Amino acid sequence: MAASSPLLTPTIFSTSNASNAERRSSYAPQARNPVSLRLYKVLGTNFDDEETFQALQTLSELYATPKSKQAQAISEDGDDDVLHDAMDVSHGSTMFLAESTPGESAARARKNLRRDMENKLAEGSRKFLEALGEVDAKLCELQSHVGVMRKSCDEAETQLALTNESSKILLERAGNLRDERSEVEEKKSIITLFLARFTLNDSEVEALTSRDVPVGPRFFEAMDKTERIRGDCRVLMAGEEGSTKAGLDIMASTSSNLEQGYEKILRYCSNEYRQVGRDSQLEVSPDMREAVLRLRKRPELLTEALTFLSETRQATLLSTFLTALTRGGPSGYPRPIELHAHDPLRYVGDMLAWVHQSIAAEREFLESLFGIKSDGRMVGSVRNFDSKGEEEDWIRELMDLAVGKLCTPLKMRVQQTIRSQESSIVSYKIANLLEFYLMTLRRTIGEDALLSKTLKEITDVAYKVFYDSIEAQSKALLRVPLDHDDPSVTPPIAVLDHAQILREVMSVYQSSLMGDEDEDERNAGFYQVMDIMVDPVVSMCLRKSEEKKRARPRWDEAVFVLNCLSYLQSVLGAFEFTIKKQNDIQNVVDERVRTLTDEHANAGLLSVAETCKNHDTDEPLSRIPSTQPADLQQALRHFSSWLSGLEVVHSPRLAQLTLQKLHTKIHHDALARLARTYRMICEEVKSPENKYEAASTLLGTERPFGQLHLLWQIFGLEEEDEEADTSEEEEEDVDEDMDAEEDEDGNEDDDDDDDEDDDEEVEEGGDKP
Repeated sequence: MAASSPLLTPTIFSTSNASNAERRSSYAPQARNPVSLRLYKVLGTNFDDEETFQALQTLSELYATPKSKQAQAISEDGDDDVLHDAMDVSHGSTMFLAESTPGESAARARKNLRRDMENKLAEGSRKFLEALGEVDAKLCELQSHVGVMRKSCDEAETQLALTNESSKILLERAGNLRDERSEVEEKKSIITLFLARFTLNDSEVEALTSRDVPVGPRFFEAMDKTERIRGDCRVLMAGEEGSTKAGLDIMASTSSNLEQGYEKILRYCSNEYRQVGRDSQLEVSPDMREAVLRLRKRPELLTEALTFLSETRQATLLSTFLTALTRGGPSGYPRPIELHAHDPLRYVGDMLAWVHQSIAAEREFLESLFGIKSDGRMVGSVRNFDSKGEEEDWIRELMDLAVGKLCTPLKMRVQQTIRSQESSIVSYKIANLLEFYLMTLRRTIGEDALLSKTLKEITDVAYKVFYDSIEAQSKALLRVPLDHDDPSVTPPIAVLDHAQILREVMSVYQSSLMGDEDEDERNAGFYQVMDIMVDPVVSMCLRKSEEKKRARPRWDEAVFVLNCLSYLQSVLGAFEFTIKKQNDIQNVVDERVRTLTDEHANAGLLSVAETCKNHDTDEPLSRIPSTQPADLQQALRHFSSWLSGLEVVHSPRLAQLTLQKLHTKIHHDALARLARTYRMICEEVKSPENKYEAASTLLGTERPFGQLHLLWQIFGLEEEDEEADTSEEEEEDVDEDMDAEEDEDGNEDDDDDDDEDDDEEVEEGGDKP
């Protein structure tokens, strides 16, 4: 399509922009040339406009360029009209313009543009009319069909009205029957639900009453339903209308079925208990546990069933215990308990351990049987028996009955073993073992159980045998004489053996403590043993040493007693529960230490010191015979000689003490007392009231020449203050008064003991003097 065609210029390109105007103004001299004007107009036309673009698109579709052959055929015909008609026939609304010379098609298009457009519009209108004609024909045909349908519907409506009129009665009857049917169905469903809730079906009745159906989940479900039916029936019968015949019938039938069910449970439990009682491995099935739970609603039936269990368990435990004693386990392992009868401790321990294990297994079996959950109690802790639950009462009663028959053979064998023992140590170990198991079983089965009472009796017998044994040993120790020809001051063999037995007994008691006892409980548990075993040793040492002293005057009784008591203290000192008895022995030791200190602190000044301490203030010391200057000079000379000897540093007598601490204490106390005595003598001699002439000369002739600090240096001790010395002297006076009183009481007790010993010797030895 040529852009310079004069046909399109006035129609399409009618606007221009400011830049085209400026360009035309710049070429104003050439404006008169038409070709230039046309070119400028075409070049200045803006083809970006949408309307222009659409117009050009329409022209391009209207005047499409033909193919080569078609264009050649058209070009041979020179008539434009014929050519135009041919193009209309061949290609419809699209015209193909073939140009033999350039610009011919554009000229032809400008010439026929109006006609081509009118033809195109006419062609479109013609097609629209043809389409509407077809639509009109279809609508006419549809209208005819609608008429026919309306006629048919009118006929159907008329026929339906006639039919409704004729069937009205039948419909009313059908509606009534339908209502009656729904009412009957509702009643049927209500009756069905009532029967399902308040009656048992054949299968459930068979499960409750038939022996062929075992006790199991099906049986318990039937029992639950029966119980539920009876509960619901009671609720219905408690209404305003009161009891009805149906309710009474339901209660009667369910009561019969329920009683048959309980009897079936009783038969099942009796058979199962007989079987379980004979087995060594006790296992409780869920059905058995549920059966016991059901029977708890019938206490008389439960009692009857548990009676079978108790009798079976009694016989089984007794038979099993005797088998363990004589035959042992399967295939001989573990070995029979009575094979260890030569070892009494193991023999008794094995029997008690077997009983304790059986009780634990029995307790676990019964707790599982009654469905009791664990209470969280630690193993070995005290069981709480304050709870009065029904299950706990049943368990305690059944356990007491089950192990009741074990008491007789156990008691007979244990007592026989106890009474056959000669060693007090073994007797005490057995007694401690029995007490341990007694405490353990009390925590498990309670104090009121028959087995606990039996063990209490056996334990009392064991302790009585032990106390009798150690009491006999202690009495025998009192009758053991000391060898008068033996000059040694060490503890005798009898005391050493007795102390060794005491040490082993205390070790056994120490190992038997649980660890949760307080100090009073620990001391009280062994105080009787110490009274029986320790007091005779102290009494024997004191009395027998006095007898030997009378027979051998030069024998050192005080050192012997201190050695015996020190050894006894060393034996008791390893155990905390002997504190009280150690204090009692320490009092005797302190008394003997004071006596030995007084004897060791003589050194020739004793008579002078006694005179100075007890003299009358009205008469001067220089006039008293024992403290006259000549006598005093002789005493000081004797003291000076003693200071030059070895006894100041080392005492041969105290060297015989086995406890070095006592040796040192007695020696230092004696030296300190000598120093204080010498100071008192010096003060009394220097006092003007005593009328000594040349007192300093009298004291200065012999060592230590009246110088106290020199005497303390000789003794190797620190010098004491006068106030401390005064208080110590007062304490010594008080101790001496107390010792005198105790000696008087002791002499009376010794006389009584001598009389008792004489009576015992007469009883044991007949005419023995």
